[in-house]
Amino acid sequence: MDASNYRRVPVGVVAPRDAEDVAAALAVCAEAGVPVVPRGGGTSIAGQATGTGVVLDLTRHMDSLVSLDPAARTAVVQPGLVLDRLRDAARPHGLTFGPDPSTHSRCTLGGMIGNNACGAHSVAWGTTADNVAELAVTTYGGSAHRLGTGWEGAPDGLRELVSANLAVLRTGMAGGFSRRISGYGGLDALLPERGVQVARAFCGSEGTLGVVTEAAVRLVELPAAPALAVLGYADESAAAQAAAGLLGYGPLTVEGMAADLVGDAASGLPRGGAWLFAEMRDEGAARALIRASDAVDALLLTDPAAQRALWRIREDAAGTATRMPDGTMAWPGWEDCAVPPARLGAYLPEFRALLAQHGLRGSPYGHFGEGCVHVRIDFDLVTPEGVARFRAFSYDLADLVVAHGGSLSGEHGDGQARAELLPRMYGPSVIDLFESAKRVWDPAGGMNPGILVRPARLDENLRFAVLPSLPFAGEVARCVGVAKCRSTEVGGPGVMCPSYRATGEERHSTRGRARLLHEMLAGEVLRDGWRSAEVAGALDLCLGCKGCRSDCPVGVDMAAYKAEFLHRHWAGRLRPLSHYALGGLPFWLRLIAGLRLAGPLNLVSRVLRIPGLERARALPRVARTPFTRAWRAASRSAGGGPLPALRPFPGLRPDPSRGSAPDPAPQTPAGLDSAASGENPAPPAFEARGSGGWPPGTGPGGARGTVEGRVGDGRPQGTPGTVVTVWPDTFTEYLAPEAGHAAVRVLRAAGLEPVVQPGRVCCGLTYISTGRLDTARRVLRRTLDAVGDPQGPVTVLEPSCAAALRTDLPALLPEDPRAPRLAAAVRTFAETLEEYAPDWQPPRLDRPVAGQTHCHQHAVLGDGPDRRLRERAGLTGGLSGGCCGLAGNFGFEPGHHEVSVACAEEQLLPSLRAAAPGTEVLADGFSCRTQIAQLAGGRARHLAEVLAEGLPEPGVHRM
Repeated sequence: MDASNYRRVPVGVVAPRDAEDVAAALAVCAEAGVPVVPRGGGTSIAGQATGTGVVLDLTRHMDSLVSLDPAARTAVVQPGLVLDRLRDAARPHGLTFGPDPSTHSRCTLGGMIGNNACGAHSVAWGTTADNVAELAVTTYGGSAHRLGTGWEGAPDGLRELVSANLAVLRTGMAGGFSRRISGYGGLDALLPERGVQVARAFCGSEGTLGVVTEAAVRLVELPAAPALAVLGYADESAAAQAAAGLLGYGPLTVEGMAADLVGDAASGLPRGGAWLFAEMRDEGAARALIRASDAVDALLLTDPAAQRALWRIREDAAGTATRMPDGTMAWPGWEDCAVPPARLGAYLPEFRALLAQHGLRGSPYGHFGEGCVHVRIDFDLVTPEGVARFRAFSYDLADLVVAHGGSLSGEHGDGQARAELLPRMYGPSVIDLFESAKRVWDPAGGMNPGILVRPARLDENLRFAVLPSLPFAGEVARCVGVAKCRSTEVGGPGVMCPSYRATGEERHSTRGRARLLHEMLAGEVLRDGWRSAEVAGALDLCLGCKGCRSDCPVGVDMAAYKAEFLHRHWAGRLRPLSHYALGGLPFWLRLIAGLRLAGPLNLVSRVLRIPGLERARALPRVARTPFTRAWRAASRSAGGGPLPALRPFPGLRPDPSRGSAPDPAPQTPAGLDSAASGENPAPPAFEARGSGGWPPGTGPGGARGTVEGRVGDGRPQGTPGTVVTVWPDTFTEYLAPEAGHAAVRVLRAAGLEPVVQPGRVCCGLTYISTGRLDTARRVLRRTLDAVGDPQGPVTVLEPSCAAALRTDLPALLPEDPRAPRLAAAVRTFAETLEEYAPDWQPPRLDRPVAGQTHCHQHAVLGDGPDRRLRERAGLTGGLSGGCCGLAGNFGFEPGHHEVSVACAEEQLLPSLRAAAPGTEVLADGFSCRTQIAQLAGGRARHLAEVLAEGLPEPGVHRM
């Protein structure tokens, strides 16, 4: 499978290391009569990257940038090189590769050549064919060819074929426009008056003629300060009609979207029901375009970050368009047909009318400046009636496109989705010429058969046909293969997919795992069902980070799929020891606390390792006194009145440069015994490597932050009497009670009335992550019994537990009405303060921060309130995105350590090494704090701890 609706099962996959390997594979396959399909990133949406023979995966090894010549503005690339890697290398020279599909972070140059890909900037810089100078190609059987301009290197018979068909090329393929990509749409480049551009003619052949092993491409100059003009129009038709009129102003892009696709993001756009994104070379050109346009409203953006934010809406459209407003899915199949730009305004209303006529829905968008329209349509590709409608609609739409002088494909190729319809676009003589060209290049017919020439029917090989009618199958099928999970881009807040970035293997990407689950359910290739070792192996390195839940454009939740698989995979069998040791963590910690065994366990764990766990990992220390036990002791001490103010817990140790002053004595909350904190010492302070430690008077353990505003006197500032229930999650309760005590103190300072949730409560996270779903349901039902009906916010300090309560709880207990009520009450620490104490001013700490945003917080909860709270407290800088790599039980399980460390080395550890002296290290997730402690040698803290440290001492009033 690729990113299309189609599925063809190969006999094997070969990952060649060089051109010689490609030639050898093609020779062997030709001798055996086995077809070959070259494949790049697998983002093709028409089925041309699927095949029944041998698939050549050109991304594993043939992914190099061979050379880059800034003076000549050229580069030599291997076919598996991802476009963004070429652009990254060219950018320091003020250059780029012009074509830029929205999949630029994972599509390959070989795939772009195969499909003649374009992208948003093709209105200025052309298609891939316009930017290719030379190609090294190997044909079926192993013959090598070097293609450029002129007949040298062309296969025998091609020159004669062109000479015999000059009239067909000049008339049958006349009247083309920039986006005529369908069929062998570049054959007319072989005409003598066009310079016999053999390399150009090869582009867009979709792997049916040969395999590209190297390419020389042209680069273009990047504008120094591009500006984005966003133009608002009354509706889609008005925007489409205006697009062609903007071309005379030299735009770099003219992208169109309507309100039904943009959704809530429209709040950041100019007034209107549809928009054109016109990028110009500079601000002056953008202003001139705005003045000349007939837009009802406009927005000019010169800030690169603001421009990227809006472009992200467009780039994610291929995924977001797959979901209808009612939550149903829409599919590719008519993703990129194109008409001449001047015809687009007339074409789109007729296209919408045709959708309605067939009872279908879709949201068009795309490259309006070149008349190319993308759309995902809510086809029923499962029932015979739905498939018949798909077929009938395809024929009607092909006729509509041709009636407007258009091309069935405008940039992604025909594949299996549209090749059957090529006779509707081209006359018989052109179709015969296509078949003759195929015979010249591939006389044996071994290259990607069923595509373009003698094509398969557009309604066969549909990937949905093999799936059973199960809810889980519907979840797996929602992966449409756009492969955002294959992005290797590091940096920014995104998380998906850490295991793919660590291994580079498709099976360890979100898409790869979804495809394996698809095959497991189909039962044709993987025949062991839920006991499949192949699926288990692929899911083993899934960190359960939930990054795909938010970062995947279609919301694939591989962590949930993994839990379901493990639940069924190990049903009725003895599980791995880690599932009992780590999956049952709440039980074991409660038992240890009840037997008062924390001290002995901490001593023993220094020298012994628990069987079934990663031996390179030390176990976290267990607190001597659980959070709720200390809370109850404080309650008894208060004699039923208001609880005594809790004093701050010790932070990191002071800077060693401050001399030999002893560490401050642990400060315990009033009314609590010293065991609550003092007997569970913190690990050594984190010191940014090479930084020389914390400067005097700053950082944790140094001078307290300045106190500004009304908080300075320690009096509550929130709405009096607002009761906040603090959730004693397993990690806060038994492993990090200092975070709980700090949170209580801060909530009180904010004028709220914190109480701790009584009873045995648990979010079930560890049982879910190890696939013990029956146990998780029992635990969650018991939790609901203990909680009852929440009467106010439930503040959960551990992000993973908050995410589990907010999403996994209602998913696992869909029939229990109490589940969504508790889920709706859950708040993070920062959310609680923002919603229920909006006027409270936190202590002013004025120091930089580094650390980790928990991946579950990114994926489920969001970190906006946290960022705003840090800003108000004077905590500057951002936390690392991605995943820390420990991911709960993942990093403690055997065989995961290498991947766990690799994930931490992406963003987290480099950011800590680069941190300036005095930097506060923050991580609200216990796993993240543990990873930092074990790999960076220091202690990170929960935001609540840092804020509590900045509060004045109880009873101290500062002016």
